[in-house]
Amino acid sequence: MSVAASSASEREASRRAERLTTVRRALGWASVPLLALALYMAFVYAPPEATMGQVYRIFFFHMPSAISAFAGFFVTFVASIAYLKTRRFTWDAWAVAGAEVGILFASVAIVTGSFWARPVWNTWWTWDPRLTTVTIMWLTYIAYLMLREAIDEPERRARLAAVMGIIAFANVPLVWLSARWFRTIHPVLFGGSNPDAKGDFALAPSMAQALMVGMVAILVLFGYFLVRRVQLEQARVHLMTRHYQDEEG
Repeated sequence: MSVAASSASEREASRRAERLTTVRRALGWASVPLLALALYMAFVYAPPEATMGQVYRIFFFHMPSAISAFAGFFVTFVASIAYLKTRRFTWDAWAVAGAEVGILFASVAIVTGSFWARPVWNTWWTWDPRLTTVTIMWLTYIAYLMLREAIDEPERRARLAAVMGIIAFANVPLVWLSARWFRTIHPVLFGGSNPDAKGDFALAPSMAQALMVGMVAILVLFGYFLVRRVQLEQARVHLMTRHYQDEEG
């Protein structure tokens, strides 16, 4: 590559980094008032639920966390395809960021779901189809990160991780459909009521509004974490590349 081409490439990379920084800052500042509003809507504005009382309020953060986890794994899926097509490490950075942030929000969804289940189902955990498929999905993406750590060569690591990132996404629609396809005690809010669900409930208008605000707030926070993690991964790759170039020089 010529000096001029290399300089142009570096300028373009710098512009992309600046755009990402602008997006990250905007998401970070937006998340603060949105989260404050979501807390108010969840704990003050929304009324108690007729059957479950106050405990149902966990749902305002449980469901958005689960949706954010799905979004993270979808990012990994798309970025993995893009990496295999282009072999650009930028896409690999998005793939690993999506997996890590997705695991974080999936963990929050699992924990908050357990806190909701204890008073409603009288147990912290049960191997219900929804919970079982969520566990498989969570462990699959942890295995994805373990695979990445087990391979030192960057191109081989990115290639194999991309393949696994594509295959692993098959778990996501299975999790979403598990409460609709199988007999389950997990409530189904969208897509029809499940007659076997314990703790199923209908949303009053104020509850639906609180859920939508919580969904937006958590997704904005997810976006902030995702972009921040991408920037950290890109900085790591840049430093690693510079290190190899210095050694070769």
